[in-house]
Amino acid sequence: MKKLFSFLILFISVLIFSQETIDFQTSSFQDILAKAKKEKKLVFIDAYASWCGPCKLMEKNIFPLPAVKEYYNANFVNARFDMEKGEGRDLAARYGIRSYPSFLFLNGDGEVVLQNYGYMGEADFLTIAREANDPKLRTASYKELFEKGERDPEILLNMMRVYATSDYDLAKKVSERYFEVKKDTPLTKDDLGLLLYFLKSPQDANYKTFVAKKAEIEKLMSPDIYEQFDANIKISKILESALDLKTGVINDAYFYENATPLIGKVNAETALNRMKVLFYPTVNKYAEYETAALQYYNVSEDFDTEELLKAAWILSEHSSNLPALKKAEEWAEKSVMKSETAENTYILAKLYSKTGNMANAKMYAEISRNLAESQGKDATMATQLLKTLK
Repeated sequence: MKKLFSFLILFISVLIFSQETIDFQTSSFQDILAKAKKEKKLVFIDAYASWCGPCKLMEKNIFPLPAVKEYYNANFVNARFDMEKGEGRDLAARYGIRSYPSFLFLNGDGEVVLQNYGYMGEADFLTIAREANDPKLRTASYKELFEKGERDPEILLNMMRVYATSDYDLAKKVSERYFEVKKDTPLTKDDLGLLLYFLKSPQDANYKTFVAKKAEIEKLMSPDIYEQFDANIKISKILESALDLKTGVINDAYFYENATPLIGKVNAETALNRMKVLFYPTVNKYAEYETAALQYYNVSEDFDTEELLKAAWILSEHSSNLPALKKAEEWAEKSVMKSETAENTYILAKLYSKTGNMANAKMYAEISRNLAESQGKDATMATQLLKTLK
């Protein structure tokens, strides 16, 4: 009897717990879509990975909240899929899931209505649900709404987010309508980010917004940075034509001939070196990268320490040129002076070891190892470097 009583308590506890969170269906993806279509609801999918910490926190902290489970259970057919197992793999490929957790809201045909990702609190998690549950989206996909002339800025904004990576051309068209609708509304920082993301040439419709709102944009990013973006936009096609992706060769002469009349010799040189520091590492042309990096980052005060640290890391791995390594030391030192991390102290230690400053190399390698171990990070590289310094 005692065992039976314990079993009943356990059973009741499990039953109660199962009701204390979002009611996730366990059937196949196609069955879930069919259920949603029959009930005239959207599908909500929690796309997670078993190793993902924020995914576990959503499951523990957010899904069981009374307001969350009530709204999601009432308005959606809910499901969870591990994106690295079973059907989850196909869904990850189908919907371009690369970040975890990702949250998908789909109509009964499997079309994305809204997509978001990352750990979020109760208010934000309910907000995205209410946005997805817009009556317009229950009977039509985003593409259909766009083709019918949808002009609601919030819906257009969500369309851009959904299609930014899966269908860039469509998202770009949506962005053009979005900024046309909001032409009399001040730009936010988020708006500016979207404008620049979907702006590739002076022929783009969004370039008109970029020019018309120059005064606003300069307040958000400074006149100098505005001019740099404007220059990059004007020469983007020239950069593309100067680059041979098959051979990894950049035609400097062609670029200067066509870009200099548009933006001047100094800006043209800066833009070309910028392209080189981005491109050469992708094709393993590190000697060419070194030359371009030393020119581009010559005035290091003009650059963010994280960007300088990336350049320092590449040179620490691939250069044996002492002047270049000394310059990379300066860049790494700037990052370390701002804030010591296991990563930047390791890069600085490695550079010191390559320039012959063994005392500093050992000191920063020890700092890197200690920081990594205290933060639960991999300290292997720092440990191995220390062995070579003894």
